[in-house]
Amino acid sequence: MCGIVGAVSTRDIVPILVQGLQRLEYRGYDSCGVAVYADGLKRARSTARVAELADQVATEHIAGGTGIAHTRWATHGAPAVHNAHPHFSHGPGEAASAAPGRIALVHNGIIENHDELRAALQARGYKFNSQTDTEVIAHLVDSLYEGDLFEAVKAALGQLHGAYAIAVFCKDEPHRVIGARAGSPLVLGVGKDENFLASDAMALAGVTDQIVYLEEGDVVDLQLGRYWIVDRNHKPATRPVKTVQAHSGAAELGPYRHYMQKEIFEQPRAIGDTLEGVLNIMPELFGDNALSVFKQVDNVLILACGTSYYSGCTAKYWLESIAKIPTQVEIASEYRYRESVPNPRTLIVTISQSGETADTLAALKHARGLGMEHTLTICNVSTSAMVRECKLAYITRAGVEIGVASTKAFTTQLAGLFLLTLTLAQLRGHLTDEEEAAHMKAMRHLPAALSAVLALEPQVISWAEDFADKEHALFLGRGLHYPIALEGALKLKEITYIHAEAYAAGELKHGPLALVTSEMPVVTVAPNDALLEKLKSNMQEVRARGGVLYVLADADSRIESSEGVHVIRMPEHYGALSPLLHVVPLQLLAYHTAIARGTDVDKPRNLAKSVTVE
Repeated sequence: MCGIVGAVSTRDIVPILVQGLQRLEYRGYDSCGVAVYADGLKRARSTARVAELADQVATEHIAGGTGIAHTRWATHGAPAVHNAHPHFSHGPGEAASAAPGRIALVHNGIIENHDELRAALQARGYKFNSQTDTEVIAHLVDSLYEGDLFEAVKAALGQLHGAYAIAVFCKDEPHRVIGARAGSPLVLGVGKDENFLASDAMALAGVTDQIVYLEEGDVVDLQLGRYWIVDRNHKPATRPVKTVQAHSGAAELGPYRHYMQKEIFEQPRAIGDTLEGVLNIMPELFGDNALSVFKQVDNVLILACGTSYYSGCTAKYWLESIAKIPTQVEIASEYRYRESVPNPRTLIVTISQSGETADTLAALKHARGLGMEHTLTICNVSTSAMVRECKLAYITRAGVEIGVASTKAFTTQLAGLFLLTLTLAQLRGHLTDEEEAAHMKAMRHLPAALSAVLALEPQVISWAEDFADKEHALFLGRGLHYPIALEGALKLKEITYIHAEAYAAGELKHGPLALVTSEMPVVTVAPNDALLEKLKSNMQEVRARGGVLYVLADADSRIESSEGVHVIRMPEHYGALSPLLHVVPLQLLAYHTAIARGTDVDKPRNLAKSVTVE
């Protein structure tokens, strides 16, 4: 969601700004823009892709050494050029359509008191050209400016309520950019006689590998040969400079048609990388202090959103059945808004692909505020806010995930959560040496097993042809595979726009069966486990009502194709790790159905990759 790039340099930084936006496109956006100082404020904005913005910049000969750029995912105000960032200030009494004032600003996040600030600024004569909360900040900074942009921004921040990352410059101080963050990520890139800002270090790949991760409440002053940071109390602060190899090569499409397809087929490698070096089960896999922390906990609370939430739901089955530890899974966006009963012996586990998910970070802080200090994250970005906020971490190695619909991040999260399960089981005396050896053997075999599942793609394509003209679908699973049915339904609705719902199969007769017709395909996840016979009964309920079944069955499940029953046989039964295999055909089904329907696979409408606002 929303990306920021900014720079102060002696060279033309417009190509760097545009390239940075292109590397942030995966986050999702519906407009983009760039502004620079060139004998005044110059700007280009577009509601198309960054490539069109680049053409516009070239046509209008926009160039300069100081500038900011942005990709916007609409919150306040429709996706329209007048709402796109960067926003310019206009002095009191000036028409909003007049020449730009002195302040240019971009913003990620949401300002909760923007209505009150807007009314106060309008009373002072400021005119607004957009419906955004961001334009309010630009005018507010302008109203407080007395010749020192750094001081004006600090004063403005004191009046803002909400979450933000901002980058701002002023035409009266043309070699200076001010950045600030609270609740939304922002990094500083250090160069030689030039400095940069970005919401993600990947935006600066190839420009600088010297990265400073700004902390909550930090304000940074970028100039040509120096930068200056103050903390939330406006006291001078020193933040470490880290060498970050944010290679852009991982984001290259290669021979694949879409990033989602590429990322589905990268899963054997991603799982192998995530498990690389894991020879034995030991607490140290999660951090140096993990043994001490794990010995102090007697239950687990998992906090996550979206696909990560479903990985947590899967882990609940593992943690309770294998590690015998009580486990709750909460939707992060709901957890902090209800009264709960805190237990200081709880292990808080957050799950996030980006490590910057706003709802999950807020839920984590809420849990800590309730006195639950034992925290661990399963995350794909080692330098993220989530990792910095938690005492323990397991870093998955999925690599950069560009497609908005998560695939390889999900399966690598499951791998990390299974390792956590085995570790807690071992410490609690519920894992024998023989069981550990068997589980480790199965995990080492996962890349090969996933490759065998990917070979089923031609059969999945045949299913996708049937789904292409449908508008509704049901997904069924039982036990450990119910969350996989939920994830399959989410994938289908995300990128095909088919209305899809998932149910625990035993719930069919309690309501959803009323929806079943020949036009409602029913996808069933049917591993050969203890619930298979129960699931077969549920499938018969569907067939008796004229429903058409699409079944992912293990080879030995004795489910045969027949009229109204389409079966894809999985290569092998995989026990507790079966969810990692069964989800892959569901990912492929969503992908190929989207292809057949002609939707934008990697950038589905209304969605963003990294949700950094509440």
